[in-house]
Amino acid sequence: MVESTNSAKWYVVHVQSGYELKAKTALEQRIKSLGMENKIFKVVVPMRDAVVVKQGKKRSIKEKVYPGYILVKMILDDQSWLVVRGTEGVTGFVGAGSNPTPISDKEMEAILKHIQEDKPKYKAKITVGEAVKIKEEPFMDFLGTVQQIDEDKGKAKVLVSIFGRETPVEVDLLKLEKIN
Repeated sequence: MVESTNSAKWYVVHVQSGYELKAKTALEQRIKSLGMENKIFKVVVPMRDAVVVKQGKKRSIKEKVYPGYILVKMILDDQSWLVVRGTEGVTGFVGAGSNPTPISDKEMEAILKHIQEDKPKYKAKITVGEAVKIKEEPFMDFLGTVQQIDEDKGKAKVLVSIFGRETPVEVDLLKLEKIN
């Protein structure tokens, strides 16, 4: 008897940090080998594209949105619980006590929307309050302090001293260099 995915719910599963993809693969293999495709339907590691700026170079990466967690769509019963719980790298379900708590469809929609955003985020390797050197005209070689970072736009507001006065200047993250 094949049960429908309509009665399946999404559960948050805690895994060892850094082993999210390995746990996903191991769980998918267990589902196949134990014939649980009619109870456990989907395993997701929430990831999104990000752009890391390091030493003035852009690099695209896949970033885990919730490190240490995977999402599993399943019909929860003793059998399916044991398959997930017994998977290498899985440390447990998120929920009260030993009762896994499903997340709502609305929450899952929000998570899926968040990880499917078109524009990759910039991951700045600088932080607010750090001293930086600007590497582009018209402020080439100016030193300043990062006041604000906008990772969506890939820009930072830097306070630089112009004519003896602190002035905020918007600069591309690629054009900033940390001062050690």
